[in-house]
Amino acid sequence: MRATVGDQLVQHGRVVGQHDKVGEIVEVLGQEGNPPYRVRFEDGHEGLCSPGPDTEIRHRNTTK
Repeated sequence: MRATVGDQLVQHGRVVGQHDKVGEIVEVLGQEGNPPYRVRFEDGHEGLCSPGPDTEIRHRNTTK
């Protein structure tokens, strides 16, 4: 999993009714775009994330 500053990190809900948690990657701490990432979530909270299997990176130049 590789990311750059400005990409979105999406942590999918693990149980029914749990919403996805979306944040913007504000710093890449690993080499060559690898985790961990410093992420600022929609509620303003910032934290370090090492993404797991329930996480995806949405690159800023990708539109859905």
